[in-house]
Amino acid sequence: MDKSMRNVWHSYKERHPAIAQFLLFLILSVGMTALQLILMPLIKLIFAQTSLLTISFQIFQLGHNFDGSAYYVFDYAAGSLASGGGGGIGYFLAVQITLGIAQIINFFAQRNITFKSNSNIWKAAFWYVLAYVVITIGAAAAQGFYKAPIYDLFINTWNMGSLGETTADIITMGINSTISFFVFYPIFKIIFKQEPDLQGS
Repeated sequence: MDKSMRNVWHSYKERHPAIAQFLLFLILSVGMTALQLILMPLIKLIFAQTSLLTISFQIFQLGHNFDGSAYYVFDYAAGSLASGGGGGIGYFLAVQITLGIAQIINFFAQRNITFKSNSNIWKAAFWYVLAYVVITIGAAAAQGFYKAPIYDLFINTWNMGSLGETTADIITMGINSTISFFVFYPIFKIIFKQEPDLQGS
């Protein structure tokens, strides 16, 4: 960013601090989503070469689907997505590792750049991890409503094969990122505080 652009930004930030903060949050969030879109296919490809694809990972049953089958918060049936499976524990790990890496980077970026927080980092990290776990479980539970139809549409109905699987990955990741975006912002406002500088007092 050149000097004139920097001056414009600083001037805008002084006049509209809340909007400027939200814009920074938005830009960093989009960056984290882009990072996930790069990482996810790579990590998925690594796990696809292992037997983890054939190991089912279905936990936390919450009632049943409309067809009578069990509804799981984390529903990763054995077998590849292309063959009608859920990707097994390999897909689950690919999702969680991707999210984990992005969220660690996001924590420091949002804390230091967007909110310029000087509060206790360990306390903030504790609340961040707690929020991340709750949001991950909530997003996973919601995924049961749209994940299977999206993958079925692109892989089977439109017969797009591996391209359809990648497209469905991008769409479901985009939905997850949107949920996280709207939930995390108010949480960050609380945990990333600017405390008065007590030095010299």
